Amino acid sequence: MTVGTPASTVLDKDGLDALIALLAGDGRTVIGPTVRDQAIVLAEITSGAELPYGWGVELEAGHYRLRSRTDGAAFAHSAGPQSWKTYLHPQRERQWTADLTADGDMEVREETSQPPAYAFIGVRPCDLRAIAIQDRVLGGGPHADTRYAARRRQAFVVAVECTEPGATCFCVSMGTGPAVGPGYDLALTEVVDGGGHRFLARAGSAEGEEVLSRLPHVPADEETAGTARRLVEEAAGRMGRTMPEVDLRALMQETLDADRWNDVTARCLTCGNCTMACPTCFCTSVEDVTDLTGEHAERWRRWESCFDVDFTHLSAGPVRASPLSRYRQWLTHKVGTWHDQFDSTGCVGCGRCIVWCPVGIDITEEAHALNAERAAARGAGEVSR
Repeated sequence: MTVGTPASTVLDKDGLDALIALLAGDGRTVIGPTVRDQAIVLAEITSGAELPYGWGVELEAGHYRLRSRTDGAAFAHSAGPQSWKTYLHPQRERQWTADLTADGDMEVREETSQPPAYAFIGVRPCDLRAIAIQDRVLGGGPHADTRYAARRRQAFVVAVECTEPGATCFCVSMGTGPAVGPGYDLALTEVVDGGGHRFLARAGSAEGEEVLSRLPHVPADEETAGTARRLVEEAAGRMGRTMPEVDLRALMQETLDADRWNDVTARCLTCGNCTMACPTCFCTSVEDVTDLTGEHAERWRRWESCFDVDFTHLSAGPVRASPLSRYRQWLTHKVGTWHDQFDSTGCVGCGRCIVWCPVGIDITEEAHALNAERAAARGAGEVSR
């Protein structure tokens, strides 16, 4: 075993288990994929044995199933029902508490509990980009979310490159995978072949280098490095979905009155599943609660969805009262006007909104349909002239 840390090293399964133990020993709460309730979910883990070795997933619009694998791979599965925002931007979080004092005054205390120091194991490239997007949305600007920033600042990120894209993945179209981009502390590429079960590892930060140096590892051999590169390159050619190769921002602007919106919203339940599963949707609301005495009150922030009819409720009623207006707002914002706010798209191509839509609405199908309708309208315009 080496003492220093080369640019790329190789860990075996015991090395991955040692990584989890080391991070937990450093006082971190380790979160990783594990099998629970017939799905691969994100949860606290304490050893490598809890990773989903030998499990993959079968995905389609409105469809998710576990399937067993014969190769015993740990990370050969696509994005599950949760994303890392579950931990960085919790679904429900207390903002302050208030109590009535003996002399009749109200004492208000801001929530100041220390957030946990997380270590995330198995962050996909699309989700790595999603975290970067939420960093811009929640951690930047003049009104940064200080609690998000505190959780993010302490997080240690172990990214895993994708070698097995799902049927609903389209990260290549969005430029987010299957190779990892910046933002990780450690990056792994899983290789399972005649040479054994191993992980090509490299550090992306000084902290990642320090952690890697403390693990049992060997220098990366040419065969492992070459196989890892080939697996990721091949994965890029096996995406299950694509977006149209056009300027999506312009497409949204130019199809606001398209007939396709009527078609898709005739199917949409406006349930908001897509926004809950999406790794970048960030909208919240607040709710105030009191105890039965009226002497104690709390304010909680919780996730909210733009599909909720009350999301835009004003004194005269909701601004977007129809399902059409709400679905159109979501899609045009996600891949269009997000650029105006945050200088990027809000979609990372993970496919969660497709899988977890109960009626199987497919964001890529809708984008292709809008593009086809725009092309047909332009053609008709040429003919009429």
